[in-house]
Amino acid sequence: MQVLVLGTCVLLFLAVVANAQFKCPNKDGQYEDSRQCDKYYDCTDGIPVEKLCPDGLVFDPLIRKRNKCDQPFNVDCGDRTELQNPQPRGPCPRRNGFFAHEDPTVCNKFYNCIEGEYTEITCTNGLHFDEYSGTCVWPDSAGRQGCKRTGNVLKDGFECPKESQKDANGNLVVHPKYAHPTDCQRFYVCLNGVEPRDLGCIVGEVYNEETQRCDAPENVVGCEDWYKDDPAVPVGKQSKKN
Repeated sequence: MQVLVLGTCVLLFLAVVANAQFKCPNKDGQYEDSRQCDKYYDCTDGIPVEKLCPDGLVFDPLIRKRNKCDQPFNVDCGDRTELQNPQPRGPCPRRNGFFAHEDPTVCNKFYNCIEGEYTEITCTNGLHFDEYSGTCVWPDSAGRQGCKRTGNVLKDGFECPKESQKDANGNLVVHPKYAHPTDCQRFYVCLNGVEPRDLGCIVGEVYNEETQRCDAPENVVGCEDWYKDDPAVPVGKQSKKN
């Protein structure tokens, strides 16, 4: 019995020594460590108990609910830059969080890790995963380098040019359009400059690359006779504008 009591006293003494630098405020509650973002102190009656958030999460003193551990992109750690040693498992560099694919060229996929169990998630077509926000965003916002162009190529091989398109005033065109190389009636639209769509003008009209609109065939060089032999287009309609 004396050994047990002595052992308990030693553990209590070590805990007190470990937390000697932290002094609890008058009010009971949970308080952040001054250096380590995923460490905090649970204070009861002025006695601090040192605790750690689950690996991958960090402590947010501004959260009012009892569980104050949250994703790093939701918390401003400030000068609390230290973290506990990571506990990697599979593709998860830490046991909890949202993490980029282990292949740096695969930018449209990421992992949602919960206690080391992971789910691979694919972003909506045209988007890249951004570790700083934990969400899928447009490639320009993500700013990732060396990404493969996956999922952004149409069946006929068209993909949006990397060069941005500007209008006559020099302003960036958000959804640029491009003429089809062989079909006067068809054209492409690149949503936000990266996600291609294959579209077409109504019967009787062709795409005018200069105006970026559907137009009468006689107004587009090389497409004047596009409907000449098409029985579906009445004679004279190809010269008629809506």
